[in-house]
Amino acid sequence: MKKCRSLVLCSMGILLSAPSWSADEPPVDVVLIGGGIMSATLGTYLKELEPDWNIHLYERLDQVADESSNAWNNAGTGHAAFAELNYTPEQSDGSVDISRAVAVTEQFEISRQFWAHQLTQGVLSNPRSFINTTPHMSFVWGEDNVDFLRKRHEAMVQNPLYVGMEYSEDYDQIAEWAPLLIEGRTPGERLAATRMPIGTDVNFGEITRQTLSALTQREGFSLSTGSEVRDLTRNDDGTWKVTIADLNDGGRETSVDARFVFIGAGGAALKLLQRSGIPESKAYAGFPVGGQFLYTTNPEVVARHDAKAYGKASVGSPPMSVPHLDRRVLDGEPALMFGPFATFSSKFLKQGSWTDLFSSMTFSNTWPMVQAGWHNLSLSRYLIGQLMMSQDDRIDSLRDYYPEVNPDDWKLWTAGQRVQIIRNDEEKGGVLEFGTDTVIASDGSLAALMGASPGASTSPSIMLRLIERAFPEEVASDEWQQKLHEIIPSYGQKLSENPELLRQVRLQTHELLELSEPMPSDEVGSTPAPEDDLPPVEQSDEQEAQQPELEAQEV
Repeated sequence: MKKCRSLVLCSMGILLSAPSWSADEPPVDVVLIGGGIMSATLGTYLKELEPDWNIHLYERLDQVADESSNAWNNAGTGHAAFAELNYTPEQSDGSVDISRAVAVTEQFEISRQFWAHQLTQGVLSNPRSFINTTPHMSFVWGEDNVDFLRKRHEAMVQNPLYVGMEYSEDYDQIAEWAPLLIEGRTPGERLAATRMPIGTDVNFGEITRQTLSALTQREGFSLSTGSEVRDLTRNDDGTWKVTIADLNDGGRETSVDARFVFIGAGGAALKLLQRSGIPESKAYAGFPVGGQFLYTTNPEVVARHDAKAYGKASVGSPPMSVPHLDRRVLDGEPALMFGPFATFSSKFLKQGSWTDLFSSMTFSNTWPMVQAGWHNLSLSRYLIGQLMMSQDDRIDSLRDYYPEVNPDDWKLWTAGQRVQIIRNDEEKGGVLEFGTDTVIASDGSLAALMGASPGASTSPSIMLRLIERAFPEEVASDEWQQKLHEIIPSYGQKLSENPELLRQVRLQTHELLELSEPMPSDEVGSTPAPEDDLPPVEQSDEQEAQQPELEAQEV
């Protein structure tokens, strides 16, 4: 075995050792590709479910959480569907459909439970370093938009998940919530806003670093950075041969056999999925879309906007264009970010190759890409318009949400790349999807995460569903059921249909995550909060079938 090399986990200052393996080694149980939030979350689940499993993680860059999971590369974080208006479309009859919002909120409640549990296990520490209370607001102007937001609020507060959501058309009230939105605005303009006090801002880079640091202390877990997975080949015994290039040693290649492989490589997942050759990969193509944001760290400005304020996308614009003015905590310091402004690059990763898009085009997916482009001409027009924007144009967009903006306070930042899914539908042809999708081989031996949002915000839910599909027999066992209920106390339940359980879960996670916004005792239900941990909740077949499907569209 070659000499171990040491690496430094970004900002952690912990030296780790990661061995290199050759093909004559016995198969490992799991290979995770990509050192981001998805692999970190899946690895954490699996190590808790099966402590004796041998798990290897390979990351192409020299440090983990430096691509899509990097806090500066996230577009919007803490997505809980409290404020994102694209989750609640208005129907032809004038009603507002909140079903997608409910599904995403259910998933974010799983995220809170997962992170709270990891705090009790010592995997995560110092909640303020990765999650902070930040109210989520929706903010609109104009008669039609105000009417829409009012109907949306009326529909949402009927659901236990959104009891406590505030609504106002009063200038003074909105100014109290978020003064930057109101000051300097023309008197008499019709405005409306909703506010959900229990919203949060989340740093997924920090969660990734902490969870992977904890995993490297566990026996049977190996982390290798500067290691690029270049090929995936099916062995005769059903395992996978994973070929890895050591980028710190001139690209020298080694390989490891694995019983299960997860491709959590962000935008690079599509090309690796194609390399696997599984039939399921032929149904997919990808289209890269980048993003830029205006940001400021001026403390006087930041201190006057304690919210994530989401607007409404312009007519004809894609969901990814929903503008928002967010308070964030980046590298331990508060900041405001506004955007997104779309960019185009043929790279699938911010630190990828200009050839990524073209090398991903195959005989089976090129025509669906053409079809998707034809059916989404509005997206093409949107991208062209975005690419033509000047800095003055971006400031003008910000002025819609911050009328008294000082352009000198704001700088432009290029965030990460997102690869939107193009799926070949048998009836519709190429369909552009603005969400996430898990692709799993028929035998469950390989899985890949495709697409973008809500991505990191719902990573514990996404990985939980992946585990259910890839390891159905294990999930059905008493041992895994007991452990899953320990990790996710509401496992198998719809919180939107169980107000008392929702109240208990929120109060418990609120306390463990040390969130600052008080949760009124009468928000959901009225009985006192339990002092002990929540009891395991039995999961029936019917309840399992009702688990919310993965929703998506982080912007």
